[in-house]
Amino acid sequence: MPQADSLEVAAEHRWPAVIGLLIALGLYAALPSAFLPGLRYTVVAIGVVMLIPLLVLNPRRLQKETRWSKKLAVAQALLLVVANTVALVQLIILLTTSGNMDGRTILLASLQIWVTNIIAFGLLFWELDRGGPVTRWHAQRKDMPAADFRFPQDEDDDAIDEVAARSSRQTGWVASFIDYAFFSLSNSMAFSPTDTMPLSARAKALMGLEAAGGFILLALVIARAVSLLS
Repeated sequence: MPQADSLEVAAEHRWPAVIGLLIALGLYAALPSAFLPGLRYTVVAIGVVMLIPLLVLNPRRLQKETRWSKKLAVAQALLLVVANTVALVQLIILLTTSGNMDGRTILLASLQIWVTNIIAFGLLFWELDRGGPVTRWHAQRKDMPAADFRFPQDEDDDAIDEVAARSSRQTGWVASFIDYAFFSLSNSMAFSPTDTMPLSARAKALMGLEAAGGFILLALVIARAVSLLS
């Protein structure tokens, strides 16, 4: 557990996650008109509105949490995951039918959906694991909920000295949004766990859903590219 004289110093910074969310919402809003514009703009508007009270509660660092703020933060991440999954299904339909979109537009939409998926699942992992960012930084380890993911730093304390020096046991390290975003990226690219392992059933289900979406998207994009070149 990080030790500091001030919660302001110890707490995780709010803005990496906010920037990630805004990028994801921007990419989602910028999808071509074939992707249900009414739904897209509604989701973006709801996502921004949900962000406002969370920023009011913790404008710079994640120091405070209430029952409503926790539910709101998880709901915000789930909203983005579900909405982007709908867009992914639409894209699969477009990729497997003739459609009215040209190849360049479809490939660009594929990239937008893929990147949005990475950020959305990264946010969801970040909000769920060990009670979320506020609990991870401010609760004693014995009081934390059971972990959903095991990071390398959680088991490196018995490694060689320069590796053990960065372990959770020696430094009080806890995962931040960047760690979950990288983990989400690697899961979406490798279609399997890499350095971070799922421990709970919900973690495995969410990782499986993200990996399956990434695999299907990649396979269909490659197939579409081959058909355009043949």
